Amino acid sequence: MSKDRTAVDREIEAASKEVVALRKRIAALRKERPAEPVKDYAFQGPDGAVTLTQLFRGKRDLMVIHNMGTTCPMCTLWADGFNGILPHIEDRCAFVVSSPDAPDVQRAFAEPRGWRFRMVSTKGTTFAKDMGYEKDGKPWPGVSVFQMRDGRPARVGDAGFGPGDDFGPMFNLMNLFPEGQDGWWPKFRYA
Repeated sequence: MSKDRTAVDREIEAASKEVVALRKRIAALRKERPAEPVKDYAFQGPDGAVTLTQLFRGKRDLMVIHNMGTTCPMCTLWADGFNGILPHIEDRCAFVVSSPDAPDVQRAFAEPRGWRFRMVSTKGTTFAKDMGYEKDGKPWPGVSVFQMRDGRPARVGDAGFGPGDDFGPMFNLMNLFPEGQDGWWPKFRYA
């Protein structure tokens, strides 16, 4: 026997409140996390070498997206979403997307997608590995946030990306349907 709609709606509301409470708890725990001083990594950008400190562009805070590059449709989905909210993010902090692709490859991939955010290449650096976003020699998606502390960069938070995470709304929106994804997976292009 199936539940009536009102009973299911009450369970959904209760579970949603639990999720909100857990997010508040996670946010509180993140505030307690000690800052992790990091070296001033050097990357390659579209205009040549750039350091982690330079990526702050005079701001106290910096958000660096760890993107797997041109081979990952999920990372492309996240980047497409960040592009849409870029002015809001940059009002709060400096923002850059990093990937192991060379700057010319990044540019060729980003231009037709209309990406406006800054990108840097982590190729030849230990940045992704040191931040925990390279596993078994392969890039992994996520985000690291940094602050300038006593004139030096320090990582003050990070989170991995994956289907259903809090950083890309697509999967949460699809979960409103009874079938969820129903076999859908992101693609680089749609017919």
